[in-house]
Amino acid sequence: MEGPFLEKIIMILLTLVVMSGCSAVTKSTSSPEPYSVGILLSDSGLGDDSFNDLAFNGLERSRDELGIIFDYAEAPDGNMEGALEELINQKHDLIIGLGFSVQEALEIEAKKHPKQAFLLIDATSDLENVTSVTFKEHEGSFLVGMVAAMTSKTGTVSFIGGEDAPVIHKFQSGFEQGARYAKSDINILTGYTNSFNDLNAGERLAGDQIKKKSDFIYAAAGMSGIGSLKTAQAKGVLSAGVDADQFFIAEKSVATSMMKNVDIAIYNFIDNTLNEKKQTPSSYELGLSENGVGLAQIRIVNLKPDQMKKLDEAKEKIISGDIDVEAP
Repeated sequence: MEGPFLEKIIMILLTLVVMSGCSAVTKSTSSPEPYSVGILLSDSGLGDDSFNDLAFNGLERSRDELGIIFDYAEAPDGNMEGALEELINQKHDLIIGLGFSVQEALEIEAKKHPKQAFLLIDATSDLENVTSVTFKEHEGSFLVGMVAAMTSKTGTVSFIGGEDAPVIHKFQSGFEQGARYAKSDINILTGYTNSFNDLNAGERLAGDQIKKKSDFIYAAAGMSGIGSLKTAQAKGVLSAGVDADQFFIAEKSVATSMMKNVDIAIYNFIDNTLNEKKQTPSSYELGLSENGVGLAQIRIVNLKPDQMKKLDEAKEKIISGDIDVEAP
């Protein structure tokens, strides 16, 4: 009698242990899904060594440090609504539209999907489920203009824009203001390729400006701008890159770049969202004081101590408001 009773007790204990083990396994595998982000890249697409690649870098950092997952889409055929719909169907927590050209399509989709959170970069939306981030490109470009005027030997510098759009006008305006702040009688040439994807147009326009004695070219034109930088190098004149540090594109020409810290903006936004556990629709404009824009390392040229001092002082005065860089 003692034997069967003991066996029954042992069987009950074994059953409880197995059930307990199953319960522990179930609990450990019920962790929440990682935060998911989808991004629609701008016209020039991944591999532009500039705007898109910076945004992608910001998402990679968010994946590595914050544990998110992400996917990206491009719209080479111009069907941005379709590309956004694909991302929406993937059930991302956040969808990012990169660049001013995506605004119309993003707002159409945002109205159709009011519970979906969107982040629009480089344009401003009033929709409740869209957070907007823009940059004070004119502040960073002011510093580029100063470097251009300080290093020019011909007294002529130039600006090359991509599409003739308000955000590119900010690059141009800041550059012109900074150049004239450093040297009031500087001659400034300007031109637009009317595309962010035309290397040949960038090459031609840079060549024309060099023929007119420009010895410093500032290009805010995406892939078209890369054509301008390479032409500047081939012709032996200085240049400045944009968005990312583009020194490696033309290492004998690029003296500095106007950094537009899209990667930092995206990382910080995702980090804040995760910490707050909610999306707060609003609008942000990031300038020098917010580390939204800045100047890359100055290479190739050696500014004199008084020139470096003037450049540093100008930056501090812009941050303090003593220098008001006007947006167009």
